[in-house]
Amino acid sequence: MAQVKFEPLSKDFSENPYETYAALRALDAPFYFTDQDMYLLSRYEDVSKIATNQNMVRSLEGLESEEDAKERQRRANWHDMPYHERVVQFSLLDSDGEVHRRLRKQVFGSFTSRSIAALEPVVQAFVDQLIAGFRDKDQIEFIEDFAAHVPGYVIGHLLGAPEEYSNQLRLWSEQVVQFFDVDRSDEKKQIAETATREFFEFLVDLKNERSRNPKDDLISKMILDEREGHYTEDEFISTCMLILMAGHGSTIDVLGSGMHTLLKHPNAIAQMREAPEIIPTAIQEMFRFEPPLPFFHRHALEDVTIRDHTFPKGTTFGLLYGAANRDPAQFENPDQFQIDRTPNRHLAFGQGAHLCLGNHIARQNMKVIFETLLREFKDFTLIDDHVSYKRGLSVRGVEALNIGLAR
Repeated sequence: MAQVKFEPLSKDFSENPYETYAALRALDAPFYFTDQDMYLLSRYEDVSKIATNQNMVRSLEGLESEEDAKERQRRANWHDMPYHERVVQFSLLDSDGEVHRRLRKQVFGSFTSRSIAALEPVVQAFVDQLIAGFRDKDQIEFIEDFAAHVPGYVIGHLLGAPEEYSNQLRLWSEQVVQFFDVDRSDEKKQIAETATREFFEFLVDLKNERSRNPKDDLISKMILDEREGHYTEDEFISTCMLILMAGHGSTIDVLGSGMHTLLKHPNAIAQMREAPEIIPTAIQEMFRFEPPLPFFHRHALEDVTIRDHTFPKGTTFGLLYGAANRDPAQFENPDQFQIDRTPNRHLAFGQGAHLCLGNHIARQNMKVIFETLLREFKDFTLIDDHVSYKRGLSVRGVEALNIGLAR
């Protein structure tokens, strides 16, 4: 079997993971990633098969003894993190079956396309406000000056978090989420645990305030649901935290990579200006081309066969959405950025029971942002010859993006 050098923390991988993904897809069997004791799935058909199988789960509960679970935590350096273990390592994202369905059902109504459409004026007003702040500038750092502010504000508005906490919520989210990647150093561990504790305390205070003074927001609705027995206290805080965290980093990352990709394809920008109705389709292509969350895992509750290879119950699979989205067996010319690509059944939002709850709000944010930017500015230019991407397996996004603006 051909050998593949798989080093997701390397600079080469961050610059271009897609050559590695292509090499993985060319293998006769799923690649065994020794560092994480898992098999990596890189072909669209294989990833989709596991993602949609209800017997492929996020949690190992029921598959291992309590002693084995503790040993696994120690090996992964997930242990001795009381707040993180309590409300991050358990969550809507990492639950399955009836627990997952119950928790998802309580908040699902706030994330439907109809509910999110009602938020569009809020998004538009905030985007207009941000643009007014650099109206006289001819250059901005797109991430810090613009993209990083939108998701936190919008998801915070939906949940009911005060606007003045938007930047702090982003910081906590990033510090917690970074510990999900393959690099779990002791330094990152302390940062993640401290951020989780502070985040927890903030949400408890917010919950207590909304209990006294309810408003027309999601957290007030969730308080009523908790009183009816639909949440435990930890489930309540964990769900709030997940909504805020999931609404931050991934949307910031796809805004940055999407803008970077557009700047490398000026014809696409011209096409979007001439036919703004194509923008939603272009956004779908941004997600396919550079998915912000290119990796998730599943554990097998039963034996499963993939390409004539049988894997036993208990096997862990790494679902490489970033690789599946460039699979030539599914997408014609997959390495080409085509903003009019249809159909475009990409996997950037996952599939099955764990389909991303926030997919409508992420696409709405991007639609409003790119429509407004194209309307307000005559041209965008890429200032830096080289743009660096974050290192890691679980995220995909630019570190910084300096762009020129012309009115």
